[in-house]
Amino acid sequence: QVQLEESGGGQVQAGDSLRLSCAANGRTFSGYIGWFRQAPGKEREFVAAVSRDGGITYYSDSVKGRFTISRDNDKSTVFLQMNSLKPEDTAVYYCATSPYDPPRRYSGAYDYWGQGTQVTVAS
Repeated sequence: QVQLEESGGGQVQAGDSLRLSCAANGRTFSGYIGWFRQAPGKEREFVAAVSRDGGITYYSDSVKGRFTISRDNDKSTVFLQMNSLKPEDTAVYYCATSPYDPPRRYSGAYDYWGQGTQVTVAS
């Protein structure tokens, strides 16, 4: 079983940057890992996903060009660099593992999840 833990969230101003981390429990997960986010009253939505070697990435249209997903398998960690943050990026951000290749863009296709980290962007 894979255990994931997100960190790096916080409260920032619009235009600022944050880097989220997703640490797997000392294991290198051999599949895609994705980031999702969920704002109050909304469904959990896909943000980005990265392949095992980091060479293939996917992004939602809403974050493309502003967010970058990457991974360091030596550290069993996946990162989400978030630049030019907007108030609409405010949400709890989750990382999750995907058994599919290519990965899907809906949360039901992911199996192991972290507890989430809150990101709040003030205008």
